[in-house]
Amino acid sequence: MTHSAIGQIRPFTIAIGDDVLDDLRRRLENVRWPDAEVVDDWSQGIPLTYTHDLVDYWMNSYAWRSREALLNRFDQFMITLETRDAPAETDVALDHSTSTDATSNDASEPIDIHFIHQRSSHPDATPLLITHGWPGSIVEFQRIIEPLTEPTRFGGSAADAFHIVAPSLPGFGFSGVPRDAGCGAERIAALWAQLMHRLGYDHYVAQGGDWGSAVTSLVGAMDPEHCSGIHITLAMTATPTGPPTEPDELQAIERIQHYLAWDSGYSTQQKTRPQTLGYGLADSPAGQLAWIVEKFWSWAHHDGDPADVLGRDEMLDNVMIYWCTNTATSSARLYWESFSSVARLKVEVPTGVAVYAKEIIPPVRSWMKDLFPNIVHWQNYDRGGHFAAWEVPDTFIADLRAWRTAVLG
Repeated sequence: MTHSAIGQIRPFTIAIGDDVLDDLRRRLENVRWPDAEVVDDWSQGIPLTYTHDLVDYWMNSYAWRSREALLNRFDQFMITLETRDAPAETDVALDHSTSTDATSNDASEPIDIHFIHQRSSHPDATPLLITHGWPGSIVEFQRIIEPLTEPTRFGGSAADAFHIVAPSLPGFGFSGVPRDAGCGAERIAALWAQLMHRLGYDHYVAQGGDWGSAVTSLVGAMDPEHCSGIHITLAMTATPTGPPTEPDELQAIERIQHYLAWDSGYSTQQKTRPQTLGYGLADSPAGQLAWIVEKFWSWAHHDGDPADVLGRDEMLDNVMIYWCTNTATSSARLYWESFSSVARLKVEVPTGVAVYAKEIIPPVRSWMKDLFPNIVHWQNYDRGGHFAAWEVPDTFIADLRAWRTAVLG
């Protein structure tokens, strides 16, 4: 595979070919539907009627070209980075050299990383690295990028401004697909630190949800010289420190038990046999839609229909990114790489935590204190779920501003 020079930044525009769209339509017109569930709820998975209606909307009403143009309102780029192994847990300092030698023993094939880089018009804006997870994408951030970068247009002040860097995870969306094993959360964190260095940000803050929380925590642990603080909505490496007694601990245990009993089948498949799963998802757009949208139903905070909070078009934007880039399999491999083996590194930089009411497993402060000893911002919210930036953008933005103030003053 041919790559551009290491560190070279190229403008990028989303431009899905007509042949891809024509193939999608043919497949949607010829879906072979399963028989209907035998219950009147979602307990057996996404219902047939709901899926059929959403596929019909996708085929006959959803307008990708206008949605593509909306996504292209953001400044997007591609960069080729070295996928060097992350430092060992006993030596977490990162190398920020500008060497283009990617042939050393600890380097795999270079990888192209797609990212939004939306700079604020306010020169003193704070650089913010923000990372999505699965089954999300940069679509999660459509509602927050403009208010964060240009706050004076949305009732804020210039002091609230951020420069936004929002990469697509390796193997997700428009980023390249890792061709070697080992591209787990630690290596991604090293890539992100390299990206911020290449963009010229000597100091920055970082935020993430889902896998983004794991990657962001590792960025804070591995690049404390440059990462001034982190903000997360999920604490993947924090575990119970004793028998649960407090209300937040009991609630988290209850959520864990529900997840294991009813909600973790997808992760078991993706962390054990992602390749087998991929054949079905790569071949069936209806299957890809169902695989993703069921999680929107399960993890977003809504009153019965995830489209009520996420929007039908935006849900399909997200599905389109997975389908058109054929990244169902490569995105699932992140579970194979990291689901049970994310490094439990201590994060010394100032940390912010937002606890949303419908988070899969809400963070518990007592469980986090050993790995996150410098929590400077903690806030609980009674609305919002796993996709907080998407579901409750105003709340999310206000929380980021409060956290930034706690970190930087």
